[in-house]
Amino acid sequence: MITRTHKPNTRSSQDAPAAFVEKKAEIDTMLARLQALSDEHFGVAPDEVTWSHLGTLEHYAELLKRITDMAFKEGEHAE
Repeated sequence: MITRTHKPNTRSSQDAPAAFVEKKAEIDTMLARLQALSDEHFGVAPDEVTWSHLGTLEHYAELLKRITDMAFKEGEHAE
């Protein structure tokens, strides 16, 4: 059995801007890494692509679509 303790939210409004900038930098780093991986065809040479590689890429696309739908209020998140 996992016991979780509730940690009270001790964030202050003064911490929010710094935390936001820190989280944005984290996202920017992830996006840059993804772009670099995409530029390298996700590490697969064109003549070595298999259906498995396509399945992996489809999964990545599905996850990214969920994020972009939320960010741009599209798909199931449309208003």
